[in-house]
Amino acid sequence: MARYALHQVPIKVSVNNDTPVPMSVFKRKNVSFHENSWPSHSSLDFKIASSWTRARPVFCMSVQQASKPKVAISPLSLEDAKEPPLHLYKNKEPYIGTIVSVERVVGPQAPGETCHIVIDHGGNVPYWEGQSYGIIPPGENPKKPGNPQNVRLYSIASTRYGDFFDGKTASLCVRRAVYYDPETGKEDPSKKGVCSNFLCDSKPGDKVQITGPSGKIMLLPEDNPNATHIMIGTGTGVAPFRGYLRRMFMEAVPTFKFSGLAWLFLGVANTDSLLYDDEFSKYLEDYPGNFRYDRALSREERNRNGGKMYVQDKIEEYSDEIFKLLDGGAHIYFCGLKGMMPGIQDTLKRVAESRGERWEEKLLQLKKNKQWHVEVY
Repeated sequence: MARYALHQVPIKVSVNNDTPVPMSVFKRKNVSFHENSWPSHSSLDFKIASSWTRARPVFCMSVQQASKPKVAISPLSLEDAKEPPLHLYKNKEPYIGTIVSVERVVGPQAPGETCHIVIDHGGNVPYWEGQSYGIIPPGENPKKPGNPQNVRLYSIASTRYGDFFDGKTASLCVRRAVYYDPETGKEDPSKKGVCSNFLCDSKPGDKVQITGPSGKIMLLPEDNPNATHIMIGTGTGVAPFRGYLRRMFMEAVPTFKFSGLAWLFLGVANTDSLLYDDEFSKYLEDYPGNFRYDRALSREERNRNGGKMYVQDKIEEYSDEIFKLLDGGAHIYFCGLKGMMPGIQDTLKRVAESRGERWEEKLLQLKKNKQWHVEVY
């Protein structure tokens, strides 16, 4: 995937709030992040932004951090809660967070723009992997004069420790919503996604209204560290899966030492549209026995019938193995646009019938066993 870095300037970076270290150190020496040594290498991209927040460096460590050893995280008290945090902040009294960085994470040939957005919540809006934040964009609701804009839910794309591993930030994966005139085919500036455009246009230091966290259906079950997790996402639906995988393979979580199988299916338009691809590819390199990664590129690949390759075609390709894993208790997750589900359901039904099973009965059993997790929008 093409990656874009902001202009890098010679600065000093403060690690763990200690004495600033000259940036040139990252080119020659190992850098210590919370007591773990990370080899200096050109593949470790530090994307430098122009603002600073609470003496922490504003760079998005969004790619190729999966090298062993795993990263220490804090505060470990985030592991103590027995139930996930829910609705700590409501629409009428949102928490005011601060934008840390906004980074375009797709290449020039991707249809549309997608941004990775890091928000500082100061540790005051804790969440678990798989939950969502509500974002209230500034301004007045045009349909309800005198009232604020409607809240928009976004799946969180980081673990509870955030991209800085300190429990004070959360990351969102946001695709800028634009509308096109059906007659001219040109962008209609009078119609746009209010919240997505606000977030993608934000600058470090801007304030953002947060509600939540919300959601339980996509929480990562951790009672069995040897379990199988099959993740199927399209576009920005990859967000919760990024959180799962960072927790499994990047972070040194003392209460969750993953030893099972994580299998990610990701459907996008083309190579330039792949999100967090470098990060996932590194997991594949470091943990080949615990991670599988299959991509469906609809504008670049063809399925077995010569049509466009969609994520359901990849599922059908591995259907026998997937069904066996589900029979063995695997969890399966779906996240993305609502339009992804009919094609996936049709594929699963066709496969089930070829195996002499009734899909409706199998689906009911999966839901009863809490193996079936769906979040679409």
